[in-house]
Amino acid sequence: MGKQNYKHSIIEVVRFHEVDMLGVCNNAVYFNYFEDARIKYIQDLIKNYSLREIMAGHSFFIMAHNEADYIEPALLEDELIVYTRLNFIKNSSFGFRHLIEKKTNGKIITHGGGVFVHINKETKTPLQLPKEFYDAVQDFEPDVEIIK
Repeated sequence: MGKQNYKHSIIEVVRFHEVDMLGVCNNAVYFNYFEDARIKYIQDLIKNYSLREIMAGHSFFIMAHNEADYIEPALLEDELIVYTRLNFIKNSSFGFRHLIEKKTNGKIITHGGGVFVHINKETKTPLQLPKEFYDAVQDFEPDVEIIK
């Protein structure tokens, strides 16, 4: 799936403490970029669709799966565009997909994703996602796959 299918993006700049002696960005740092992008995606979804209740009260989200494929390294001071989308929603979980593009040349250098589970704070068990979440995501991402 190409970047045209991603409606959300953020900019990251590779910082000195994220690289090795050769100026190459450490592989683990990409997961931080994914996390920054996911947080901003959810914050924007909450703000644009009045979903404040999902992040407050009796529930939270945990990462159940995280993956990345590295195509080309990012280097010190590279500007990166991190594209993010939700590709599926189940009863209590949803999956993110990410692309990282090097801004200077437009090349996709990394792709990956992750799965989050909605958890009840008290019981620590999976909790059904509210209908408002499905509705908001389907409005923002019309081609999201709903798996029930």
